[in-house]
Amino acid sequence: MGEVSAIAAIAHRDFIKLLRDRLRLFSELAFPLILILLLGPALQSGFGAPGGLDLTAFVFTGVLAQTIWQSAALGLISLIADREEDFSQEMFVSPVSRYSIVAGKIIGESLVALPTGLGIVVVGLLIGVPMSPAVIIALVPVSLAIAVYGGAFGLLILSNISSQRTVAQIFPFVMLPQFFLAGVFSPIHDLPAPLAVLSALSPMRYAVEVTRNVFYGLQPDVPAPDIGAFAINVIVMVLSFLAFIAIGTVLFVRAERNR
Repeated sequence: MGEVSAIAAIAHRDFIKLLRDRLRLFSELAFPLILILLLGPALQSGFGAPGGLDLTAFVFTGVLAQTIWQSAALGLISLIADREEDFSQEMFVSPVSRYSIVAGKIIGESLVALPTGLGIVVVGLLIGVPMSPAVIIALVPVSLAIAVYGGAFGLLILSNISSQRTVAQIFPFVMLPQFFLAGVFSPIHDLPAPLAVLSALSPMRYAVEVTRNVFYGLQPDVPAPDIGAFAINVIVMVLSFLAFIAIGTVLFVRAERNR
């Protein structure tokens, strides 16, 4: 129970910090809404509806998954901030497992990502993206799983980075290619071999694919794009999540011990 209380306290701290940071709330919501409101209709008017596909809904599902996944991954920058302020050292000397500390940070940043996802869903409904009640309900656990997955990836990338300035230099090179390799804005199942390999190695891809599995799978009357099998996407997410969390935690704890 002590470990559970520690996880809950760390997660609660990060969530409260978000509620007090209105600028972050606005900035995390503004960019995806611009993409959905402008890019989706622009693609629809420019390319029509290939195969009956609603491109606004296609972009909506991609942006929803990408935003939640990226928000949780980038949120782990708070680990760097805590390290620079020596707050992480105070946590590590407490009688709590290091895995509980890392789990608390990941869960906290996952909760932080969910309000943004809720805002995107509300806007999607307002602009006419087809979403049945079953889809809306199913997107809740899916979004939480995607956020935790993104948090684990963020932990892996940030585990050996010592400053927020370095994070700002590295993360664009990690995130931006995945916007295209993950199929956020365009289909990815007919790529040239080199790009297909890179796409398969992109963690964000599986967050996007699982979201579309749920969105289109629960609405068989809505024309769907090519999507990987749900079971395969989930298996890849679970296996890569376990690898990210195990390696990232070991590297982060080692970096803390060497300070």
